[in-house]
Amino acid sequence: MARIFMERRDFDDFFRAGYSETGEIHPPVDVFETPASVVIVIDLPGVAADSLEVSAVAATVIVSGVKQPAICAHREAAFHLAERTFGRFTCRVRCDVAVDTGRAQATLVAGELHIVLPRIDDRRGAARAIPVTTRGGGGA
Repeated sequence: MARIFMERRDFDDFFRAGYSETGEIHPPVDVFETPASVVIVIDLPGVAADSLEVSAVAATVIVSGVKQPAICAHREAAFHLAERTFGRFTCRVRCDVAVDTGRAQATLVAGELHIVLPRIDDRRGAARAIPVTTRGGGGA
């Protein structure tokens, strides 16, 4: 099984309705692997695709964007409960499994961002023979 690391908020932030100390929101994230890929699923209801940035640096996938506040049609409405978060967010997922970020795909469907990272053979740490050649001359 591969090791996958999610940069998460501090433990105390779990009790702050989805906000971190920096004011960023933290959408729920699932990360799982199959024999063919590593899949990241992030709940982003109400987030437009053009407000998302998805990138990969080495073995880390970074997703950032902005979730706009919900618009209430009633101007004089007084909220009694407001649990839906909004604002800036950044998620970082680091994989210790070899993936091909050049063939990664991100799809936003029904409020869920699905990022599929195809697995590749991990050749790190594998022994490779290095051929020895000779040059003409005095042996040094």
